[in-house]
Amino acid sequence: MTNLLGIVLFALGICLTVALHEAGHMLTARAFGMRVRRFFIGFGPTLWSFKKNKTEYGVAALPLGGFCDIAGMTAQDDFITEEERPYVMYKKPWWQRIIVLSGGVAVNLILGFLILFVVAQTAGLANPNADVRPVVDEVTCSADQLDNGELGECTGLGAGEAAGIEVGDRILTLNGQEVATFEQLREEVLVRPGETVTIGVERGAQVLELPVTLDSVQRIVGGEMVEAGAIGLAQKPLDIIEKHGFISAFPATWSYSMYMLDATVHGIAEFPSKIPGVVASIFGAERDVEGPMSVVGASRVGGELVEANLWAAFFMMLASLNYFLALFNLIPLPPFDGGHIAVVIYEKIRDFFRKIQSKAPAGPADYTKLMPVTYVIAAALMSVAAVIIVADFVNPIKLLG
Repeated sequence: MTNLLGIVLFALGICLTVALHEAGHMLTARAFGMRVRRFFIGFGPTLWSFKKNKTEYGVAALPLGGFCDIAGMTAQDDFITEEERPYVMYKKPWWQRIIVLSGGVAVNLILGFLILFVVAQTAGLANPNADVRPVVDEVTCSADQLDNGELGECTGLGAGEAAGIEVGDRILTLNGQEVATFEQLREEVLVRPGETVTIGVERGAQVLELPVTLDSVQRIVGGEMVEAGAIGLAQKPLDIIEKHGFISAFPATWSYSMYMLDATVHGIAEFPSKIPGVVASIFGAERDVEGPMSVVGASRVGGELVEANLWAAFFMMLASLNYFLALFNLIPLPPFDGGHIAVVIYEKIRDFFRKIQSKAPAGPADYTKLMPVTYVIAAALMSVAAVIIVADFVNPIKLLG
């Protein structure tokens, strides 16, 4: 029941995110005297709508986004009435058009920031600049793993302690290769039972290179008991989550927002390369937990987080969604907001050079020339969305196992 509640709440969060994005376009358009014809959540056949102040508000059948229909967004709009003509968008100054086209992106950026701002004061935010390099908290002997998954008893010195590694040492390298996390050290050691490796450690102002002959123990890997390497070290717990007061939450939220935005840019750049893996997961391949999710998949993960009482992670994921929607819409191709902004900037640059040549402005760009590109990209997006939705049904991402 709690899982279902989380699914519903996250789905509502997505709907609210989309609605506020479109509201950003609508409110800025009205502020500059443009006519907003329709404000809809979803696409396709209308499920419900009402009209107020010349604008039709409604919900459509396909919950894959939303739209704000502004009269005269392009000069080639064949549906402009005489009554609408004084309020068309393409006749407005270029800077007003860019503000309107950026309105949805701005709302998502602000909403993402506000969500993180609240989380910073309640559950706390991770410091993206924190030093997470592994620090030794305990040196132990190396025990075999039992069939029930627990570790057995052991005596004597573990490989790390025998080699001279001490509590408080920071692990820097293994065989000259940088070790960024304790998990990386564990994975590297696991496949080297009985081998002698060189561990670089930082101890105060010293950097030491210590030869370590790894222990050979029994470990369960992939459901099977195998011979594995062990070093007999325990990690010092990472303390990177910090709860903030109202004032300190501003810089902390800003810093974490920059971290999330940077990660989002990289995620968008890698998006096309992730699609083959999503397709393969439909036919039984392992699903990449860092791969793309649809509304369906994201809502299911939201349900998991609520069921596990991880409300901070729930809202962090909602903030991440807002940042993704903001940056994804800035892609300078139609039908994204960034594509429309690119056209306005093109018009301004074009008219600047015409002015230098003592020519009159050329007027609004001909959007009909972009329609083939728009149709191709829209079809590609719908196809990819369909694939991801299918994958989210047959092989969903499960963050909590």
